[in-house]
Amino acid sequence: MEEKNIITALKKLKQESKKRNFEQKIDAIFILKDLDLKKPDQQVDFFAALHYPTGKKIKVAAFTGLELHPEAEKVCDKAITQTDFAKYQADKKMAKKLAREYDFFIAQANIMTQVAATFGKVLGPKGKMPNPKAGCVVPPKAALKPLYDKLQTMVKMQAKTQLAISTMVGNEKQDEKEVVDNIKTLYSQLIHHLPSEQDNVKGVYLKFTMGKPVKIE
Repeated sequence: MEEKNIITALKKLKQESKKRNFEQKIDAIFILKDLDLKKPDQQVDFFAALHYPTGKKIKVAAFTGLELHPEAEKVCDKAITQTDFAKYQADKKMAKKLAREYDFFIAQANIMTQVAATFGKVLGPKGKMPNPKAGCVVPPKAALKPLYDKLQTMVKMQAKTQLAISTMVGNEKQDEKEVVDNIKTLYSQLIHHLPSEQDNVKGVYLKFTMGKPVKIE
């Protein structure tokens, strides 16, 4: 994917967009082909690390035992101690609200069984269970600030049921170079997770929150 083609698509996107009363996000949509998603080895499921934030504040919650709780309270947007799990198990609305409000969940490794039992049915279907692939299952005495900062520029790339992946790469007021870099970085990481690399990509599109997709030629 050539940088000049991304820039051209971004300019076209901005030219064709109507002025809105809010800051629109920019999504990249990757359309895939020649994959049999019924086969696990042809599904896409990984976390991509970007060089720049997407403009969205990533909210992180932590499930902790007593050992990790002080660190989580200091670093994360919400810290839920093991002793509070019973409240969430008794009130499913609380658990669902938690799943809506937070983007990533960190868990202390030695209480993962209790985390799964309490929150699995709510977080699992949303793909938000604490994931070792994202570094979100941590030791009891972990330093969380580096992980929290890393999650601010991490996005999930997943295609398990349909041949398309849509993810935020920036916003309309963000520096163009950052948005372009995020798109290139995503594309580069995606093709290395596909069996035939770029031959499995049918097309890449950019889209504002309110607007029609523009293809990157």
